[in-house]
Amino acid sequence: MKKILITGAKGQLGQALVSCSPDGYQTVVADRQVLDISNRQSVEHWFDANKPDGIINAAAYTAVDQAETDVESAKAANTDGPANLALSASALNIPLIHVSTDFVFNGKNGAPYLADDKTDPLGVYGVTKRDGEAEVLAIHARQSTIVRTAWVYDAGGSNFVMTMLRLMKEKESLGVVADQIGSPTFVAGLAEACWAFMQKELFGMHHWTDAGVASWYDFAVAIQEEACALKLLDKPIPISPLTTNAFPTPAKRPSNSVLDKTATWDALGFTAPHWRTNLRLALQQLSRQLA
Repeated sequence: MKKILITGAKGQLGQALVSCSPDGYQTVVADRQVLDISNRQSVEHWFDANKPDGIINAAAYTAVDQAETDVESAKAANTDGPANLALSASALNIPLIHVSTDFVFNGKNGAPYLADDKTDPLGVYGVTKRDGEAEVLAIHARQSTIVRTAWVYDAGGSNFVMTMLRLMKEKESLGVVADQIGSPTFVAGLAEACWAFMQKELFGMHHWTDAGVASWYDFAVAIQEEACALKLLDKPIPISPLTTNAFPTPAKRPSNSVLDKTATWDALGFTAPHWRTNLRLALQQLSRQLA
């Protein structure tokens, strides 16, 4: 049995990673009281005592707007933490999978972003995630995998899908941004991809999301249609497309952050389902949980 450390195990990706671990792998989780990845001494102490055979880093500071004023916390989780994990992974000569984001790009590309396209983040969150990528590759490139993903959600917790379902129950109408485009990603598929990277020892920079493209408005409309079909919502409400300018936020978002997954899918030997297919699966799972 290979012992794999899962950081961020209380988050939606961390929980998914633990629940779908393949045969031959034992997951080890450690909360922040035991392992503060932003603290070098804490990381050294934990690794000396436990000596894992690999790491999947799902820990991150993901409050995009709050990061604009909470810079130090974002840097600690998204830059310093990955660097510390890379140092320990390098010392033990073990693989490290680090999960990153489409927000490392500025969204101005005319085509889906390739893994080696130039990064140019628009806000603090993106900057700290980009710097975390750079630290990992500078320290432990030989056995590190960077997995950029986007618009991750689960059938529970705090994410866009669950927020939309709540608002659709509470409000008579809803406005959703329609000029930001990306690819929704069901966390279960992302977790399975991370394990495939570990099993195949596929290192380097990679992109993973569900197939297809949507705006947040498209995503919201699909959520309502699928939820009504499953009786998760009593009735549909009007949903209006908004411009980004009509819905200002502290942090700027990329207008088109679609990631090109072709090379990753070829390397792994399988592709992700279309986002609408996975959305249906996620809401079916939620329906069973509520039954």
